[in-house]
Amino acid sequence: MTPGVYVSGCEPATGKSAVALGVQQLLTRRVERLGIFRPVIAAPEHDPLIDLLRPLGASFLPYEASCGVGYEEVRADEARALEEIVARYRALAAQCDGVLVVGTDFAGTASELAFNARVALNLGLPALLVVSGHGRTPAEIATAIDVSLTTWRRWGPDVVGVVANRVRGFELDAVASSADAMPIYALPEVDLLMAPTVGQVAAACHGTVIAGDAELLGREALHLMVAAMTLPNLMDRITDGAVLITPGDRAEVLLAAMFAHASTSLPSPAGVVLTGGLRPPELILGALGSFGGIVPVVLTEHDTYETVSLASAREGAITRDAPRKITKALALFETHVDGDDLLDRIDVTRSAVVTPLMFEYTLLDRARAAGRHIVLPEGVDERVLRAADILLRRRVVELTLLGPAAEVRGAASRLGLDLYGAHIVDPSEPELLERFAAEYAARRAHKGVTVDQARDVVSDVSYFGTMMVALGMVDGMVSGATHTTAETIRPSFELVKTRPGVSIVSSVFLMCLADRVLVYGDCAVNPNPNAEQLADIAISSAATASQFGIEPRVAMLSYSTGASGAGAEVEAVREATELVRSRAPGLSVEGPIQYDAAVDAGVARTKLPDSDVAGRATVFIFPDLNTGNNTYKAVQRSANAIAIGPVLQGLNKPVNDLSRGATVHDIVNTVAITAIQASS
Repeated sequence: MTPGVYVSGCEPATGKSAVALGVQQLLTRRVERLGIFRPVIAAPEHDPLIDLLRPLGASFLPYEASCGVGYEEVRADEARALEEIVARYRALAAQCDGVLVVGTDFAGTASELAFNARVALNLGLPALLVVSGHGRTPAEIATAIDVSLTTWRRWGPDVVGVVANRVRGFELDAVASSADAMPIYALPEVDLLMAPTVGQVAAACHGTVIAGDAELLGREALHLMVAAMTLPNLMDRITDGAVLITPGDRAEVLLAAMFAHASTSLPSPAGVVLTGGLRPPELILGALGSFGGIVPVVLTEHDTYETVSLASAREGAITRDAPRKITKALALFETHVDGDDLLDRIDVTRSAVVTPLMFEYTLLDRARAAGRHIVLPEGVDERVLRAADILLRRRVVELTLLGPAAEVRGAASRLGLDLYGAHIVDPSEPELLERFAAEYAARRAHKGVTVDQARDVVSDVSYFGTMMVALGMVDGMVSGATHTTAETIRPSFELVKTRPGVSIVSSVFLMCLADRVLVYGDCAVNPNPNAEQLADIAISSAATASQFGIEPRVAMLSYSTGASGAGAEVEAVREATELVRSRAPGLSVEGPIQYDAAVDAGVARTKLPDSDVAGRATVFIFPDLNTGNNTYKAVQRSANAIAIGPVLQGLNKPVNDLSRGATVHDIVNTVAITAIQASS
């Protein structure tokens, strides 16, 4: 039987979406092909929770495979509906290694908790129940749990735990400590998770977006504010994340909101709703473009009172277009739920296959456990700020961002991001600048560098961040979103230096294929390494593989396998292979070897039948940068692989380079990798 778990709310508004997200992430750590299933949905073509979970789980199956039946079918004939649910679930489970089932929304059937219990029993799945702690004391929550368990046990299967969600923060321990044999996990109530997005506010008041950055529609509307005051009084009262509601003929309010959003010193509103169907003159709308990226402007036909009433009634949901909510929900779950214990109770066996998702979640877990401090020199870059928001919320690392504090916080505010917990350091701060200049001049005195010259050098953010690493103020650095590779790594050559016994700094990419993770080196730094350098790259790459849980079996790649070919390039690889064997006798290495013989067991049996690397290599060392760079990109694009890197290796302390086309996801992964390197 396919393992899995049935997540069921025990009443309306429990916040089970946040719990389902956390459970989904846990299961993905162990399960290669995770199915998502909802037994009862309101609309077969669009279920928000399936939309949320599928991209993180069962996107390998068609959408309809995740859908059970509609509420009308349950109301018409519950027994028949249950038969259909079981049949559809089994069809999905047969194609999966594990299944996450999320119960009903309490939106249309009687005795829904008992119904969910019967569904879970017929699917043969244990349950994780979710109760609401909103507005309840610990005693009242305990009563709600008892009632829910009594009902569930009458009709349903085993319960592996109960989540009390939306509990007041100061009562978390009291709720969790009430557990006996049954684990009770208490999650705090967080305004961010309950707030609607600007897009949801627009939909609630039947509005149309007439201007603004569409990406900011996913920003949370933390407050609703009727903007009826004169401008000076209004400016004093605008708060971060507020949606201003005002009649459409109040052009000055609209302009004030845009000014506040563009400012580095004022709170940034999340959006503006113009009421009464009064569209501002095109002259005003056109002038908004001069502000650059602007908050969404929504126009509704309702008057101001009706608009406030409609918007206030809209409680937020966690949807796939609300990344801050997703990140926060995962962070809360990780902090307050013992994931390993819950997985053991669900009895999900760890897969022997390592998928990209499994590997990436493992990176975050290991980085969080390492507790390292990383500096990001490009502190005003939008992608860096978005990555910082994720890293901070999920407590992956301690972060320092470089840049003027007002500029960094202003940019974050305009993007609706939270930098709480980050250290912001201005590279022009006199005390640090003078200290770093003196240190740089001392370290480069043999090159004739004066303090005045050093001051100019270390004012560059790449040098400033690297000096923080060199002096032990932080554990590592990640840069390159707006700087070249040379600008990122040159300071590390001067200040951090290479490890003893390593002659060359090199790089690898961690190539996440569908069912495994491979290591490719060197694909980013050294154009034409000689045999000595190739050997160093191979030994460093094997060590990097071991750092990330990949058993190193090294293939020294060439256009020839074994003794079948000759030529200067082949001889260089053969010499490098022998050097690796002499320097690291315990390392499994083969070379020269062609790529097909390194990965294909059938080819390996023909070409190198006695090799313990051929056909099962995990670390691939390319003979030059041209071959390596083209190969990793070909595999990345043709096999839809995730390429994490370049990861620099051979330095005393970790400094890693980003591609200037790096995504937020890439930055998060690279920071996690840097933290893991710093702990090894």
